Amino acid sequence: MKETKQDSFKNAIALTGGIATGKSTVCNLLKLHGFLIIDADKIAHKLLDENSQKIEELFGKKYVENGKVLRKELGKIIFSNEENKLKLEALLHPLIFQEIEKEAKLFEEQNKPYIVDIPLFFEKMHYPISKSIVIYTPKDLQIKRLQNRDNISKEEAILKISNQMDIEEKKSLGTYIIDNSKDLKHLQKNIEEFLEQILSI
Repeated sequence: MKETKQDSFKNAIALTGGIATGKSTVCNLLKLHGFLIIDADKIAHKLLDENSQKIEELFGKKYVENGKVLRKELGKIIFSNEENKLKLEALLHPLIFQEIEKEAKLFEEQNKPYIVDIPLFFEKMHYPISKSIVIYTPKDLQIKRLQNRDNISKEEAILKISNQMDIEEKKSLGTYIIDNSKDLKHLQKNIEEFLEQILSI
């Protein structure tokens, strides 16, 4: 029987949310509970540097230094320009998918749930993963957290957030919701509730 794309992600659960909603914190806590994690952002960073030559050709020499992509500088022209964003996505997304699929094949051998952390899971529905977790924080709190995290103005934070699907819409699409709108204790309680749901299946 021929293996379908769906088969290569049979035990996968996509983890997503908005920028600064706390995806990394949740991933770290899930790791402590023994979950294997595939991190799309980490893969993207690695692929950016591996393709620094192409980045130079697409966007210019000033975005690359010593074979490393200057991500912060590149981010400025990606977040504010749809055409640049699409150009970068056309280069990176197929490569990211290949890497994720390769790691997923290894994790599938263990035949237990694992997490694929994909910030743009709902925006770029190319992943045949049927279950998803949305890390939820209300938008006003998301803006404040992003301002503090990246030391940027409210306007810049709103611009970055507007590049993604609205968090309320993501919340309505998720299989599971982990609420990260309060403190760490509250977040841990939410994660434990999620684990109970997963283990009862």
